[in-house]
Amino acid sequence: MTLFINPKSLFVSPQQLETLRSSSEILILDASWHMPTTGKNAYKDYLNEHIPGAVFFDIDAISDKETDLPHMLPSVDFFSLAMRALGLNNESHAVVYDSLGLFSAPRLWWTLQVFGLRKISILAGGLPAWKSQGLPLETGPVNSRPGNFEARYDASLVANAQEVAFALNTGEAQILDARSSGRFRGEVPEPRPGLRSGHMPGALNLPFQELIENGSLSSIETLEKVFQNSGINIQKPIIATCGSGLTACILALAIAATGKDIPKVYDGSWSEWGGMENLPVEKS
Repeated sequence: MTLFINPKSLFVSPQQLETLRSSSEILILDASWHMPTTGKNAYKDYLNEHIPGAVFFDIDAISDKETDLPHMLPSVDFFSLAMRALGLNNESHAVVYDSLGLFSAPRLWWTLQVFGLRKISILAGGLPAWKSQGLPLETGPVNSRPGNFEARYDASLVANAQEVAFALNTGEAQILDARSSGRFRGEVPEPRPGLRSGHMPGALNLPFQELIENGSLSSIETLEKVFQNSGINIQKPIIATCGSGLTACILALAIAATGKDIPKVYDGSWSEWGGMENLPVEKS
């Protein structure tokens, strides 16, 4: 079947996906995730309703199990095996979505980029947009035919604590934090216990919610204004960070939407930085 989704397109509409979802070239992935404090279970929600044929990508399960940090990127071999089990092929066009509109899907979009998949799109508006158009849903698990995906790690999209510290000291890259302003300034405690409050000295703050309108990414014109008003120069290198490396991917997606290269994401984010006493923290 010939696809009508541009392989380089960041987004696909619900109607486009409904037309093409039966294609063997399309793999739909439900990447829903909720903060532990919400008490919600994304997998149970998935079993109750999801886009027909969609498989569930467990952000916490498909992660590095040798660290206490939440949902860190796994090894190439682990990711390859996990994605084959979900039915991903090297030539698949992955379409990812989440149940909130635009929250955790960008994390999987970025992860697939890191591991070398070439064709990835996000469902515009996520599951709420799909449901609002009265499109079909199904319940229960989906069993996929095993795929042949072989991951290749792209280090140019990932930053670690040492790179972030170097960027802060040299100004080589702007550090952009997607957490709320209250968390950034250290006015409210972190949702994960044991973490210091505040931010990396020299980091800039852009709460991810400011980039989203009605469950979808804002227009390019709006995104550019938001970046400018936040003191961010998208022409220069950026490292995106947040609480656990999840909403930082919304920043990365927004920058990519303006036509720029996907920036690095600090995978450990505040879960790592805020827990390491030897790393500087400031409040303001």
